[in-house]
Amino acid sequence: MRSIEHDEEFRDFVVANTPALFRTAFMLTGDRGHAEDLLQTAWMKTSRRWTQIIAPEARYAYVRRVMVNTQTSWFRRRRVVEDFVDALPESPGQSNDFQAPEGVTLPALARLPAGMRAVLVLRFFEDLSEAETARLLGCSVGTVKSQTSRGLDRLRTYLADERPRTDSVREGI
Repeated sequence: MRSIEHDEEFRDFVVANTPALFRTAFMLTGDRGHAEDLLQTAWMKTSRRWTQIIAPEARYAYVRRVMVNTQTSWFRRRRVVEDFVDALPESPGQSNDFQAPEGVTLPALARLPAGMRAVLVLRFFEDLSEAETARLLGCSVGTVKSQTSRGLDRLRTYLADERPRTDSVREGI
């Protein structure tokens, strides 16, 4: 049974943890709107089970797990739907307070498959160990290691492709 105390406790938890969990959602989805939807869905799912999460230290991990599972589910069901319009709608005013971690190019990260991206986000942005990442994603430590290695290799390739090339030899000199 829900109580006012539990509701206030949940509200305080949401306020305190939204910025960090939004960063994780953004890194998982690669899109601000999808990240907002993902985090909102995670909050909704977590609120239903809030009284069952006994250990306060498990709450953050629980919400993060809900986000990863939801993103994986969405990715599996994703369909591309094109909608042609005569004119582009006005873009709503958005705050650009989210900054990617230094050295990270979000378009390169977004090019990775969802599972590989989830491994890299959890390992390097959430600072989880290989074992914790494997447990959270429901896979083996070996899978985490191989996905990390392959993902980093792909990111290096993508980032190299994004860098402007300069020729060391000028024509006519």
